[in-house]
Amino acid sequence: MAMQRVTAHWVAWLVTAVLSLLADRCGAEGVGPSLAERVIWAVNAGGEAHTDMHGIHFKKDPLEGKLGKASDYGVRLPILRSSPEDQVLYQTERYNEDTFGYEVPIREEGDYILVMKYAEVYFAQSQQKVFDVRLNGHVVVKDLDIFERVGHSTAHDEIVSFSIRRGKLSVQGEVSTFNGKLTVEFVKGYYDNPKVCALYVMKGTLDDVPKLQPHPGLEKRQVVEEEDEEEDPEVGEESGKKSPSAAPKNRVQSGPRTPNPYAADNSSLMFPILVAFGVFIPTLFCLCRL
Repeated sequence: MAMQRVTAHWVAWLVTAVLSLLADRCGAEGVGPSLAERVIWAVNAGGEAHTDMHGIHFKKDPLEGKLGKASDYGVRLPILRSSPEDQVLYQTERYNEDTFGYEVPIREEGDYILVMKYAEVYFAQSQQKVFDVRLNGHVVVKDLDIFERVGHSTAHDEIVSFSIRRGKLSVQGEVSTFNGKLTVEFVKGYYDNPKVCALYVMKGTLDDVPKLQPHPGLEKRQVVEEEDEEEDPEVGEESGKKSPSAAPKNRVQSGPRTPNPYAADNSSLMFPILVAFGVFIPTLFCLCRL
């Protein structure tokens, strides 16, 4: 009887140990690294170190005192679409009068995401600050106009996915040799100076990137643009000409239509006749004298 109790005790202990081991293994497989653990590099451009609501630790700008200029002009403004505790990531920035950038060391292969944070806190209209972004020489963002995208003092994230495998960098369908350093450049354009507020690089996919808070005005504009595109999807496919519906609905006329100056004027038709008549009379007079 005592032997049966000992055996039952050991069997129960063994079953409990096995179940515990399986639970630990399933938990380890089901729960991957956190967002903060997947971030390999993060910088608060033009600002001090900051840890955001997701646990991402942004380091103090390493370019401080070396390249470009830091600005905290935006700290006086509330930034839309950003949580109150993380607005500092959009309120400070680094800009330069020429192309500038950051180098990010990457030692492991895999899929990565570059997230760049912006907010226009100075200009109040589009076409005032426009620039490109390059990734190891590849243009990944063309003609970025922050105000045109989201308006004034509003958070905007530019997200670029790329992969590194077998010594090659692949981004947006282009491939180049990778030497262990990712160079993110903000390229000087025709309108003002390039800038960035904050940026980070993480392992993962686009679905892993935290989304900004919704902006009702921005979403409404996007819906209107999508509806306009869906009204006539075949415009330009056959004739290559835009239909009247493709023109802006709120187009402002510069003034009354100017009448055609040649609509009721027949002088252009009479001019050749008068010239011919003028040549014919002297010629006839000369022939009569002969």
